[in-house]
Amino acid sequence: MKSLCRALFAALFLSTFAAAWAGDFDDAQQRLASRQSALASLKESGALGENNRGFVEVRENAAEAGRVAAEENKDRSIIYAELAKKTGASADSVGRTRAKQIASNSRSGVWVQNEAGQWHRK
Repeated sequence: MKSLCRALFAALFLSTFAAAWAGDFDDAQQRLASRQSALASLKESGALGENNRGFVEVRENAAEAGRVAAEENKDRSIIYAELAKKTGASADSVGRTRAKQIASNSRSGVWVQNEAGQWHRK
């Protein structure tokens, strides 16, 4: 009987955790979408740049840039971790692959970091 109770508890815990994780993923996607205008503005001004690991970095010391970067990177971490889990890759490799896509799709004038770690304006 104890084994059955433990198994049911474990199943309930895991299903709750999986549902919460899926919610985090969906919530992160929504936050990323809602932040795009502010992010684009900060990148075009040069306050933020796209690094070679798929995250934004503060290029100019501005409080707004730091806040947006922290929020963006937190949500990107959630997305990369979920994609890594689904593909069997590491979150780092997912981020680096995404960094190449972001750099390729970035507007002219945005700061991007190449694979060697050097910054340049696109």
